[in-house]
Amino acid sequence: MVREKVIVSTRTLQWKCVESRGDSNSLYYGRFILSPLMKGQADTIGIAVRRALLGEIEGTCITRAKSEKIPHEYSTIIGIQESVHEILMNLKEIVLRSNLYGISGASICVKGPRYVTAQDIILPPSVQIVDNTQHIANLTEPINLYIELQIERDRGYRIKTTNNSQDGSYPIDAVFMPVRNANHSIHSYVNGNEKQEILFLEIWTNGSLTPKEALHEAS
Repeated sequence: MVREKVIVSTRTLQWKCVESRGDSNSLYYGRFILSPLMKGQADTIGIAVRRALLGEIEGTCITRAKSEKIPHEYSTIIGIQESVHEILMNLKEIVLRSNLYGISGASICVKGPRYVTAQDIILPPSVQIVDNTQHIANLTEPINLYIELQIERDRGYRIKTTNNSQDGSYPIDAVFMPVRNANHSIHSYVNGNEKQEILFLEIWTNGSLTPKEALHEAS
């Protein structure tokens, strides 16, 4: 019902972007205003849009990694500086942009010594990496590293249920939310005899969507 009220309230209004910037490859900021609104409308709209931004927009994540070299998550591999757990955490942080539906596969196939970054991930055509420089591992010796990856598009977040695996496959905590934060504030004023409001909305995204794209999906 709230979404229906919001749609009716903003049907003849347009969001206006008053500030937009990229603080880094994985952090974008946008500030928007919506006006004029009747007294009481701004808070209703702000709460509903913020909820949609944080909970209803889909994102893409690496959700599973598999390698025959991994005996268990907290093991180490000779020739790799990071532990397996650290590599999985680095894979969790990789920001992806896609129009993927369902589950898809990807992989890493490299030989050391060398640094392994996001640009070494072999992806399907429907998936793009936002920041190719994101670190995955440091191979300190001339070893081969092959990791199979599972990529999914979903919403919200998913916490892995187990660390144990019989086939060298390990789930990765997934935060599918491309919007990292969203805040709204209200400015009230009098226009003649009528009390009106301006809604200010701030959006931070992880770079897989711009704040403007996120607002378009949430509105």
